[in-house]
Amino acid sequence: MTPAAYAVLDLEAVQHNLTRIRNYAPQAKIMAVIKANAYGHGLLRIAAHLTNVDAFAVARVDEAVRLRRSGFLQRIAVLEGFACAEELNDLLHYQIDAVVHCAEQIALLEQADSVQALRVWLKCDSGMNRLGFKNQEFIAAYQRLRQLSWIAQPINLMTHLANADNREDDMTLSQVQLFKRLTQECSGERSIANSAGILGWQEALSDWVRPGIMLYGISPFANQSGTQLGLKPIMSLHSHLIAVKHIEKGESVGYAGRWICEHPTRFGVVAIGYGDGYPRYAKTGTPVLVNGLRVPLIGRVSMDMITVDLASQPHAKPGDPVILWGKGLDVEEIAHCADTIPYTLVCGITQRVQIVEQEA
Repeated sequence: MTPAAYAVLDLEAVQHNLTRIRNYAPQAKIMAVIKANAYGHGLLRIAAHLTNVDAFAVARVDEAVRLRRSGFLQRIAVLEGFACAEELNDLLHYQIDAVVHCAEQIALLEQADSVQALRVWLKCDSGMNRLGFKNQEFIAAYQRLRQLSWIAQPINLMTHLANADNREDDMTLSQVQLFKRLTQECSGERSIANSAGILGWQEALSDWVRPGIMLYGISPFANQSGTQLGLKPIMSLHSHLIAVKHIEKGESVGYAGRWICEHPTRFGVVAIGYGDGYPRYAKTGTPVLVNGLRVPLIGRVSMDMITVDLASQPHAKPGDPVILWGKGLDVEEIAHCADTIPYTLVCGITQRVQIVEQEA
């Protein structure tokens, strides 16, 4: 039985995108960012197709522990670090790298007494103003970590770019320059570039790069798609028509009657909605592929269904295939129509969407 809504994952695209990353940063080690269930693509699934990267990065300790317990031996860095002694113990037990970004973490490290070495990444706040140490606080934190005999030396160093997805904004250069100035007397490997940094800023390339969204074939830039950058999207989202109806001039479709018919129209109902992860705020006119051809969304997206104008497809019928994003319809375009970013769409696929793995 064909599921109402399903996502097809082209797993061959993983290695294609990884090759593109290596082309952009040939001298750098790759820390593949697979946090948030690998951006909705499946943590263990994507990790299994990235066995040739140098390390993984996740957001939280439980994600890292899950990878270790599943048999992955690569280095793993936890980008949010640890928040308590119990999480620190997990990092030590499973030999996971910790990002150190606040004084409270250093205090926990100073109180601990371990026979195991902990590999850390000291985070510099170079302008993101989220996690990390600023200016002289960074230097002081570095010196405190150097005094701890059980912290692996040299200490690794990282920062995060705030505006790298805007190639017209010189904030990225300012961040890179500040990071280099603060770390010039420090040993240890460096990591600066995220996906936008890799693609748009040669100055941000260093010992390690941290590709996230581009691994999944999606662009970090608002004015370009992943396919335009030579990437291959992994995920496509599918459904089918479950009804075809006629409506007369002056009638409305869907909740709140926000779309009113201007002339007799044939329209279709598609079995997908925000309960599956399709964006609730997709506007009327958002493109949908029915039988491979574009038709516009009409009316409000509901939990289980959307409606589309079939005036251009007089022969469309229930059961016909629908693509919400995928080949011929970039997820970046759908995100734009919903006033959001593609990250939220792929991360937002819900549990009732069946996942279909596609490999050669």
